[in-house]
Amino acid sequence: MAKYGEGDKRWIVSERADGTNVHNWHWAERDCLEWSRSLLSSLLSDLTILDGDGGIFIRTKTLDKLDGEAYVNVRKGKVIPGYELSISLSFEAEARSDSADAEPLIRLTGSVEVPYLADENAGEDPELRVIVRDDDGPLGRRIKDAFIAKGNPVVLERIRSYVQAMSNGGPAKDELEEKKAPSSSAKPQEKASVAVTANMDIAAKKQKKEKEGFKTIKLTERFSCRARDIYEILMDENRWKGFTQSNARISKEVGGQFSLFDGSITGINEELQEGKLIVQKWRFSSWVEGIYSSVRLDFDEPEPGVAIVKLIQTGVPEEDRFGNSTVIENTERGWRELIFHKIRALFGFGI
Repeated sequence: MAKYGEGDKRWIVSERADGTNVHNWHWAERDCLEWSRSLLSSLLSDLTILDGDGGIFIRTKTLDKLDGEAYVNVRKGKVIPGYELSISLSFEAEARSDSADAEPLIRLTGSVEVPYLADENAGEDPELRVIVRDDDGPLGRRIKDAFIAKGNPVVLERIRSYVQAMSNGGPAKDELEEKKAPSSSAKPQEKASVAVTANMDIAAKKQKKEKEGFKTIKLTERFSCRARDIYEILMDENRWKGFTQSNARISKEVGGQFSLFDGSITGINEELQEGKLIVQKWRFSSWVEGIYSSVRLDFDEPEPGVAIVKLIQTGVPEEDRFGNSTVIENTERGWRELIFHKIRALFGFGI
């Protein structure tokens, strides 16, 4: 028996002098965000989408934004990737007449947005949103339609390459090849045991992540109006006062603050694209001080007179500072019943 305070060395896992994680027995987590940024940038930048077909020229430019997290867990050679990313890719486009030496009829810039790329949906293609800036006329719509038809398949193919690279181990792939055991003749029972242990550890990690107390809310709402109409209502404090019957103060500037429902909700505008996008830091006054969620509202108009609003609200705490555990339910219901439903009812945008 060991002396008090010393412990029995047979039960102590000590650090190896060479720092080696033999055969990747222990969990090794590798941050892959910067590696993901580099790979996606190389996959998506400077791609020729159209080179004169129908007088349209489109080329992607740079990966302007990559937010979220990406990591790879490795244990005994088993790879478990994890990632939740949002991506913004810029592009430039021109429309020309049939004459080869003619000046461009129009030059535009735009972006391709991937609001949510995650390992939980690895078997599915993510949603792509094509945004053309500075022109809502026929040429702008023509360029947008051309990108959707020709560019979306190219972008999705490159994103699938990234997903496959992550499933293969991401930046840890070469290390895995080097550290593989010489013999691969492990008994089936041993392999099954390793797989079960790995799955249990991943489940425990996800459970721990959930216990940290934050969830994501996702809603998709349809309105019988223009996308710009919904955007303007949500950014107009007088109309907020009208459909909520409560006080509201709303800045229309990036970095500006807002206060809704008599101060129950406050926050800051982080990104605004008129008629297309609202991104805000957003919190209830009943939340723990300093806690903000992130609200993203995407506005689309798939056909004239029909607007689709997609809401993703991340970082919503499960409990408020008083210990009430109905925050997620109340927040989601508030968006549906006190905001979206009220807008439909008061402005006649369909029920």
